[in-house]
Amino acid sequence: MAVFTRRLEFTTKAENDVVDMTEDVQQVVEESGLVAGVATVFVPGSTAAVTTMEYEPGLAEDIPGMLERVAPRDIPYAHQKAWHDGNGRSHVKASLVGPSLSVPFDGGRLTLGTWQQIVFLELDIRPRKREVVVQVMGG
Repeated sequence: MAVFTRRLEFTTKAENDVVDMTEDVQQVVEESGLVAGVATVFVPGSTAAVTTMEYEPGLAEDIPGMLERVAPRDIPYAHQKAWHDGNGRSHVKASLVGPSLSVPFDGGRLTLGTWQQIVFLELDIRPRKREVVVQVMGG
């Protein structure tokens, strides 16, 4: 089994920015030269997340809206009491969605559904320079 790792870097706009990473992850799979295996996408940070969704304007609005209902900005967070940085809700949202995603690939192509894309969710309250690790394993 071979392992191939790349780091993707980009800057987000701020909370609720949804970034389609599908083509970037597919490119890493292609660069790996591997034919079949698993691509793992991981965010090394506690205020962002990765998932899959149909990347279209309605859902790019609905997903952050749903997360706002789960972790609203207008309630107290213990994290805020400790750190006074205003992003307690960001940490809660990121923990809920999760920092990683595994996608199988075959024939050098990600095995995503027709309307399924890999997305990065910026959950912090300010713009951030982000890094995402893509690790491809297979043969």
